[in-house]
Amino acid sequence: MKAVLIVFNQALSDQVEAELHALHVKGFTKWDGLRGEGSRDGYPHMGSHAWPALNSAYLVIAEDEEAKRIRTQMDALDALRPQQGLRSFSWTVDE
Repeated sequence: MKAVLIVFNQALSDQVEAELHALHVKGFTKWDGLRGEGSRDGYPHMGSHAWPALNSAYLVIAEDEEAKRIRTQMDALDALRPQQGLRSFSWTVDE
């Protein structure tokens, strides 16, 4: 099994949720109002006057193949809007 962490600009919330729904992802945890700065191109998301954007994140525990499909869809969504900021990560978890 894998844990998949998806961190993204809140502006992408509807698209990320639609992708997870299309993949029939049922179990997840979501956090809103997260602050951060990515390691690639883009701008900080700090919820401040200078950097007003904020992030959200999903944590999904999934079987290996499902996790791979989730990451593939998130990479595709990020490619459509690279300046918004969307990253996904996965790691192995115990059942």
